[in-house]
Amino acid sequence: MEVIIQILQLLLSLSILVVVHEFGHFAAAKIFKTRVEKFYLFFNPWFSIFKFNYKGTEYGMGWLPLGGYVKISGMIDESMDKEAMKQPPKPYEFRSKPAWQRLIIMLGGVIMNVILAFVIYITMLSYWGDEYLSTKEVNKYGVRPDSLAMEMGFMPGDKIVSLDGEYVDDFIKIPMNLVLNEVKSVDVIRNNEPFTIVLPEGSLNKLINHKSKLLSIRIPFIAGGFSKESIAEKSGMQIGDSILAINGEYLIYYNDLRNEILNHKNEEVVVTIKRETDTIDILMQLGEEGLMGVFPKGNLDEFFEFSKKEYTIGEAIPEGFTRTISGIDNYLKQLKLLFSPEVKAYEGVGGFITIGSIFPKQWHWESFWRLTAFLSIMLAILNVLPIPALDGGHVLFLFYEIIARRKPSDKFLEYAQIFGMIILFALLIFANGNDIMKLLK
Repeated sequence: MEVIIQILQLLLSLSILVVVHEFGHFAAAKIFKTRVEKFYLFFNPWFSIFKFNYKGTEYGMGWLPLGGYVKISGMIDESMDKEAMKQPPKPYEFRSKPAWQRLIIMLGGVIMNVILAFVIYITMLSYWGDEYLSTKEVNKYGVRPDSLAMEMGFMPGDKIVSLDGEYVDDFIKIPMNLVLNEVKSVDVIRNNEPFTIVLPEGSLNKLINHKSKLLSIRIPFIAGGFSKESIAEKSGMQIGDSILAINGEYLIYYNDLRNEILNHKNEEVVVTIKRETDTIDILMQLGEEGLMGVFPKGNLDEFFEFSKKEYTIGEAIPEGFTRTISGIDNYLKQLKLLFSPEVKAYEGVGGFITIGSIFPKQWHWESFWRLTAFLSIMLAILNVLPIPALDGGHVLFLFYEIIARRKPSDKFLEYAQIFGMIILFALLIFANGNDIMKLLK
């Protein structure tokens, strides 16, 4: 069921992005009185799920969810309609329009995707506001690094001060900043003293391909409940007790305590707790599993104060613009890493399985729209790349025409379109092949 929910979210998001993108081309074409023959959500080789005609345009939905298209008269596109191009140009055709109008038509989809992200951010901020856990709050107890973070030099309890001298307020964005800004050093407070972690060579590649949580928060272990036949409860522990130590070793954090208690299977241990103002030692005889049978309180609101802000429409507009620009900047940084042979980020490139997996396993509208805004920016940037068959390829040839004052020949554009489609299919196979290989590992 969880996989089905992720697939449905992916299909809905993809549908919104495709319709908005193709509408950008459609609207620009209509403004300049250029005929649009077809407007399709998804591709329709051999047959369509449905179609209808309205004012000279065929609207429909294909069965292959790899994108969508508008077929504009007099344009060499993925339809490869060579016969139409052999006829004399007609006033309503794309090829008959001035270069500046054709440029706007080709950029219409990209522009609409950027506008969509902008509108989504404004709407989200106005409706939900903004809430996050600040790094300052996390520093009350310090971080819990995973194995990769410890290999890079982090230690349990480190308090993050800055990344290459820059403070990151939203704690959850620290791993992303380590990658996108290619951070070389992290300043922390360790054992109440300033300390600089110099990230070892090769860290960036490992971070890019890292799937688990690099840095987690730490919270004190306060008893929130007991399992059936709980050893802790039978020994006298009560809900609300704070665990301070095991056999005299000072341990107050959940993961530290869990790791330590597993070292004492079938042993008798002394657990030191704090109950209101009293400190009490409790003797426990652990079983063969080495478990006390106590659950910690997990409500983060009891330990941290989350940063919250409500936005009016007037406040949301400039913030939405900032987030859109930031999203574009971050994705351009990701593309830069993709083409770096040293980092080998291309090894982590994924297809539809990877994209689908970023959606939550339970339907959550705020997450859905945040991811849709991100994917809209991604689609805009990828489409403007100067690859034939993409919008950016057509834009490149139009700039050539404007500068050279002559059009590339139809035959050249036809071959360029074929070449571009081969590249796109190769990238599609590579990305989805990576997904399959990951599943097989």
